[in-house]
Amino acid sequence: MQTTPDQSFEQLLPGDAEAILERLPERIRAAFVERAAEIDYPVEAVIEMALAGYLDPEAIAFVDCKPKRGQRVA
Repeated sequence: MQTTPDQSFEQLLPGDAEAILERLPERIRAAFVERAAEIDYPVEAVIEMALAGYLDPEAIAFVDCKPKRGQRVA
């Protein structure tokens, strides 16, 4: 995992997410990409959520997450 000086290991970087996606079967890759589009969230965040949910069933879920709702479009 690569980091920038101001970023810790707490967050999956987009390039790392792409590396993970490249190694997954097509149907799983497509599911991650589709879910990210559904909730308008970066695919790396969706991968993190999936891993967190697997490792800790009580982890925060983003089932109804709409992160850009209410933001102004520039």
